[in-house]
Amino acid sequence: MTRFLPVRELILGGAILVLLVLISSRFSGFVAPSNLANVFNDTAPLIILALGQMVVILTRCIDLSVAANLALTGMAVAMINVAMPGLPIPVIIAIAILLGAIMGAINGVLVWKLAIPPIVVTLGTMTIFRGIIFLISDGKWVNSHEMSPAFTNFPRMVLLGLPVLSWAAIITIILFGIMMARTQFGRSIFAVGGNPHAAVYTGIDVGRTQFWAFVVSGALAGLTGYLWVSRFAVAYVDIAGGFELEVVAACVIGGISIAGGVGSVGGAVLGAIFLGVVKNALPVVNISPFWQLAISGSAILIAVAFNARAGRTKGRIILKEAETTQ
Repeated sequence: MTRFLPVRELILGGAILVLLVLISSRFSGFVAPSNLANVFNDTAPLIILALGQMVVILTRCIDLSVAANLALTGMAVAMINVAMPGLPIPVIIAIAILLGAIMGAINGVLVWKLAIPPIVVTLGTMTIFRGIIFLISDGKWVNSHEMSPAFTNFPRMVLLGLPVLSWAAIITIILFGIMMARTQFGRSIFAVGGNPHAAVYTGIDVGRTQFWAFVVSGALAGLTGYLWVSRFAVAYVDIAGGFELEVVAACVIGGISIAGGVGSVGGAVLGAIFLGVVKNALPVVNISPFWQLAISGSAILIAVAFNARAGRTKGRIILKEAETTQ
């Protein structure tokens, strides 16, 4: 696995570079540093959510409620800002992360304690969270003129040449890189996904690890909820509708195995960037945005086929080693 992951990242990175070269042949301005920075900023919410989803998928689960979590948290903090416009932004962000983590914890408890399949749990909570948005907002929008300037300006603030939204993604990447490589929790995630039965014998609580994976995913969804709503200065029931599919697609394209235990932070980030480049490039080169679905779907199929082939190759190597020892 230590050799497989860098190769996957190099291949995906090469594919992104080829894509950029092809786009630049039609529109050279797309690869200008300032425009690439804008593409990264547009992709930042997807990167943050993909990292949370990565942790969940690595434990052999999936979280389809991240977009609904984002939407509910975004609506909640927008309404809080309308009611208390003087509330400091750090407090708003803390509330968003806490609300998201609570929703993630609900998913985790249902998977851990009731042993309900994760896809069933998160499909259910996805619908529930969307329903709660309608109940608390009465179906009404929260628009920019109702939000305080501090609330909407924070993600757009520029530090060292990049908006705060981009820095949020960069900091998340760094923290997750450290967490997955240097902490016991990161090692437990790989162990649970790689071989849950062996993980139990090493003293790892599989259910508890999956629970905390959902909490992490939910917390990031909550953070993204504030960043999304404040950046676009609007909150409504269907915000980020269907975005959970893009999040899962970014992970799969980035080499995160749906079977669990195989993946990397770099892969998830590159998968999200690939989708971000495709999404931003198609209108520029006068290609219908509907092609984005076809390109994304093709990339997912290729990635899954690549994962399956690698898994079979790894299995044959293990069998050969077992035969030689006999």
